[in-house]
Amino acid sequence: MAEERRILVVKLSSLGDALHALPAVAELRDRLPARVDWAVQPAFAPLVRSFSCVDRVFEIPRPSRPREWARSLLALRRAGPWDLVVDFQGLLKSALVARAARAPRRIGPSFAREGSRLFYTELAGPRDKSRHAIDECFDVLRLLGIPVPAEPRFPLDVPAPDPSALDPPELAGLSGPRIAVAPFSRWPSKNWPAERFSEAIRLLVRDHGARVHVLGGPGDRAGAQAIVDAAGVPAANHCGAFSLVESAGLLARCSALLTNDSGPMHLAAALGVRCVAVFGPTSADRTGPYGPRHAVLRAAPECPRAPCRRRVCPLGTGACLSSIPAARAVAALFDAQVFH
Repeated sequence: MAEERRILVVKLSSLGDALHALPAVAELRDRLPARVDWAVQPAFAPLVRSFSCVDRVFEIPRPSRPREWARSLLALRRAGPWDLVVDFQGLLKSALVARAARAPRRIGPSFAREGSRLFYTELAGPRDKSRHAIDECFDVLRLLGIPVPAEPRFPLDVPAPDPSALDPPELAGLSGPRIAVAPFSRWPSKNWPAERFSEAIRLLVRDHGARVHVLGGPGDRAGAQAIVDAAGVPAANHCGAFSLVESAGLLARCSALLTNDSGPMHLAAALGVRCVAVFGPTSADRTGPYGPRHAVLRAAPECPRAPCRRRVCPLGTGACLSSIPAARAVAALFDAQVFH
């Protein structure tokens, strides 16, 4: 039997980025074989701890907290050596983490920037940003001579939700499918208008008896409640009520997710939950929900600047998203060929 190697994965953020790297990491662990550790920012550590292919998690704060950052790098260095470090982030801060770990081989991504390539011993594959981020992460497998899987695996171990979360009192009397709704993202330009989400929730409950679960963080709660109130139908506002991993457990028990381009979208896709995702300023080819079961909605005709990749709409209109009707999204959720 081959001797087990030690691999350190560096992917400091974000939720979606960590999930994009997960299938490649799962193959590394099983095919080499290897013990896998992961360096990640504290906010995303609970998610990475739910990855069943990861043995140990090292929390690395942002460099803006220099004392804590330096202590974390020292602790990482003492925990070594590793046989291999794979940095999937390709930024200066992640390259410094990779360099702090004691390893003779340090692989960076093909798109390494900010001078990060100076800290790697090699890069994984040629630069090609026309691919999905998951396919890009598979470059590491190709470099190491490991077969790329026909279908990516997402080994996630999330807890079962409490029954009271699945069927809260506000959804009493409804027996339709559980539909999750994630109406917020970190970019204002990626957010489908709140009134569209309200209309979609109204149609879901009125026409399908759906049990709607609105998901988000603590800072989203007031905005989510405004969306639910405007819908005028029963819906559960879970924003801020659960941890990230607990929310994943709830999401895994839903039939589908209606969402912007956001972290919950990537989480749902990884959990095998069908996504209907509204896209505007970002490219679904690179960061859309991975796989054929999902639906991506864009305005037609599209904005001539799309995808502009801007946090704020450069035209000030948000037309690439606002012109997508709620009825179109609800119809996509109930596509008979893929819905179950």
